[in-house]
Amino acid sequence: MVRPPSARSAVPGVGRLGLLEPTAAASLRELGWDNVESIPVLWSLSRAPDADLALSTLMRLREGLGSDWAAVDSELRSDKSLRGRLFALLGSSSAFGDHLVAEPASWQLLRRGELPKREDVLADLLDAVDAVPDEGPNAGPMLFRAGIAGPDAVALLRRRYRDQLMVLAALDLAATVENEPVLPYQVVGMHLTDLADAALTAALAVAVARVCKDGPCPVRLAVIAMGKSGACELNYVSDVDVVFVAEPADATATRLAAEMMSVGSLAFFEVDAALRPEGKQGSLVRTLESHLAYYKRWARTWEFQALLKNRPMTGDFELGRQYRDAVMPMVWTASERPDFVADVQAMRRRVEDLVPADLRERELKLGHGSLRDVEFAVQLLQLVHGRVDESLHVQGTVEALTALAAGGYVGRDDAANLTASYEFLRLLEHRLQLQRLKRTHTLPAIDDEEGMRWLARAAHIRPDGRQDAVGVLASEIRRNAVRVRRLHAKLFYRPLLDAVARMDSAALRLSPDAAVRQLAALGYAAPENALGHLKALTGGVSRKGRIQALLLPTLLEWLGDTPNPDAGLLAYRRVSEGLDDQIWFLRELRDEGAIAQRLMIVLGSSEYLPDLLINAPETIRMYADGPGGSLLLSPQPEDVARGILTASARYEDPKRAVAAARSLRRHELARVASADLLGMLEVPRVCRALSSVWVAVLEASLSAVIRASEAETGAPAPADFAVIGMGRLGGMELGYGSDADVLFVCDPRPGEDETKAVKWAIGVAEKVQRLLGAPSTDPPLHVDAGLRPEGRNGALVRTLAAYRAYYEQWAQPWEVQALLRAHRIAGDRELGLRFLHVVDKVRYPEGGVSAEAVREIRRIKARVDSERLPRGANPATHTKLGRGGLADIEWTVQLMQLRHAHEVPALHNTSTLESLDVIEQTKLLEAEDVELLRDAWLTATKARNALVLVRGKATDQLPGPGRLLSAVARVAGWRNDDGSEFLDNYMRITRRAKAVVERVFGA
Repeated sequence: MVRPPSARSAVPGVGRLGLLEPTAAASLRELGWDNVESIPVLWSLSRAPDADLALSTLMRLREGLGSDWAAVDSELRSDKSLRGRLFALLGSSSAFGDHLVAEPASWQLLRRGELPKREDVLADLLDAVDAVPDEGPNAGPMLFRAGIAGPDAVALLRRRYRDQLMVLAALDLAATVENEPVLPYQVVGMHLTDLADAALTAALAVAVARVCKDGPCPVRLAVIAMGKSGACELNYVSDVDVVFVAEPADATATRLAAEMMSVGSLAFFEVDAALRPEGKQGSLVRTLESHLAYYKRWARTWEFQALLKNRPMTGDFELGRQYRDAVMPMVWTASERPDFVADVQAMRRRVEDLVPADLRERELKLGHGSLRDVEFAVQLLQLVHGRVDESLHVQGTVEALTALAAGGYVGRDDAANLTASYEFLRLLEHRLQLQRLKRTHTLPAIDDEEGMRWLARAAHIRPDGRQDAVGVLASEIRRNAVRVRRLHAKLFYRPLLDAVARMDSAALRLSPDAAVRQLAALGYAAPENALGHLKALTGGVSRKGRIQALLLPTLLEWLGDTPNPDAGLLAYRRVSEGLDDQIWFLRELRDEGAIAQRLMIVLGSSEYLPDLLINAPETIRMYADGPGGSLLLSPQPEDVARGILTASARYEDPKRAVAAARSLRRHELARVASADLLGMLEVPRVCRALSSVWVAVLEASLSAVIRASEAETGAPAPADFAVIGMGRLGGMELGYGSDADVLFVCDPRPGEDETKAVKWAIGVAEKVQRLLGAPSTDPPLHVDAGLRPEGRNGALVRTLAAYRAYYEQWAQPWEVQALLRAHRIAGDRELGLRFLHVVDKVRYPEGGVSAEAVREIRRIKARVDSERLPRGANPATHTKLGRGGLADIEWTVQLMQLRHAHEVPALHNTSTLESLDVIEQTKLLEAEDVELLRDAWLTATKARNALVLVRGKATDQLPGPGRLLSAVARVAGWRNDDGSEFLDNYMRITRRAKAVVERVFGA
């Protein structure tokens, strides 16, 4: 006979309860919970964030209570609310579990279904040390003297504080297990603050008893709460920031403050007074007058931002109120300080830099889309507008967001969304801290499934039908971080746009004055002009205006991080207006984040690029990333050169041919300069690309002029014609501001009259110079033939034979030196090579350069050093002619070539950097010396190029400390915005190089 299967047991097994520990079943039997009567208790236990942890702690608690366990068991069976509080607490916090096991009787505190009042908390902690009000002339409502002040005081306070914290945590967590009321974030933060106030009041009572043993407290001491404590939004585990004010600020006051900090740090939490004037180096205690003197004369902007949250906490409340009343007017005028914007931006970057890159996505407090993003933005808006709007004089972040929305400084929906994200992130922070009562803000790693599962349950996150709780938690973390970053941008700029675009007539908007204040605080030096640009960009009801209004919050945030947001916004307006008929432009900015961000960086950093981009807009599309990286890096110089030659060859008219070459040069300059400014190209590649495009334009122009001449005369050209590059063009090391130094050489063809051939060649050279030098909005194309024999008094073009005769008979040492960089760049290739063979005998003579010539070069170098530097220039920071600058390095390399090229063929090289490599390889100089010269050349070239990119015109002089220098430093790739650091580094490198230069020239 087959026995029917037994019915499924009504009592859930350990598997159904989510208990994984092997001992779980035995523990339930031991507790007497493996029966039908215990089913409600079992299901409650299963909902604990970590049911195994809760069960194991219950077993330990049962052992500690002994016969008293029966009362707990009975209460758990009959009181669902108590079950929720106890199971949630034990499943969320091993630290509170350990506390309960150590103090088993304290479980009864959890029977309480509501939070104690502030005065009850204070009375409880004072009672722990038998504190009574202090008497005497300085007595006050928050000054007490402890009856127990010995070593036992700390342990007594610690236990009582932990009890109170446990009650809050249990009520806060209960909803994760049973259908209990959820404590609002602000209630939790306020109660934690009340608890901290009471704790430090008790700590001060112990300090009074220890320091003032023989009588009443002889000083007035006010304890000022700062930071989250001052704002009444404390965490479960947090440093409590304080500042002390005393009258008088004598040794007794200092001992009282130090003793209070010691007791508080040992019993409750870290008490930190680092926000006091001068930080940890300053006096622990100051008088009110001393505080005010410091804030009036020395305080930085970040200190006023910190003072936003100051609040009298304990001690002498009247003195504390006097302190607050005195400092707050300074807080509300801090945004008028000249260094306000720079200080705020620098502090924000420092905060972000504190977080290691691999933790930024997991860091709740300081990472991207984190709590600090919200707090920083809210505080900045308060500082900006609180000067004229007292409704913003609140301390809590949520309260401030509410006030900002009510005043129209932030959109209501944005404020609500930001508040929700802020409270979600704070909830996760609280749950992480409760686990072990440790100060932490770091989420579990994404692959830590166990840690993420615990956090999801502790935060009361449930599966949504598509994802399990861990998946929902991960999605919520990402969603809120993105929302915070997005709203961080909108917070500053959306109200500005609402103010000028009239997008929503029902929405509260900033007044024009408020909009100007906000733009000034964001770094705009001419906020009225900036407001005008915003009106122009978003004006009307066109679709483009609406798209601009959607884009601008993010674009303006990126512009705000550039050296010159005013110029950047103007440039963006000009680019937008110039591309008004290009439908792709706004679409690319909207859909390609990389394009938009890079464009803002470029426009806010450079006066060189905006005109180029307006005239070569297709370059903007290259700001996108392709499969192999940025599209800005995809073209190769040789391909660009071929394109220039091919395009210009299509035209018979030289003007049109040169215009085609100019157009492609414009595109290439825009591409190279953009990639350089965005940190994608190293100096040698920049110089080679700039030189290559110059060579191609010269080749195209020369070919076009010769073609036109032949077409006009109906006969072939009477002479071969070549262009020899000199200086940096010959070395293929041009910068943005470099002219093209050249020599023109011709050679009459067989049967042609030499006089007519030379006259024809001069006409060709003059026309090339004239066509290329014609006025244009592009960077100039100046072809300089000043290095020709006899200088500007000599013939513009000579025959090869004339050059040979001149150099063999008349060449001066400086002319020989200049020929070291001669290189054929355009025109007839064979003629160019024949010219180089002629000058090789001059520049690389047998046996090396004569001692007399070396003496002459030294004399000329000394004269250049003393006479060529422009009037008023700083010799330490002139990139071309200054100490250790480009001229110094190049003269040094050229002297080495003149001395040794006859025996080292590799020195037959026109490139400064390549010649330095040869000098190092052949040990003509010590490797360390070569490295100093190379570093100085690269540093000076980078700085010189950055000067042109920033200022939009050729210049060699680095500016003094200030905004312009900071801009040059950033464009030059310096690691931060500190222009003074950049300048110090530049001078250090060039000073060391100058020592090598002097050694070489003195040898």
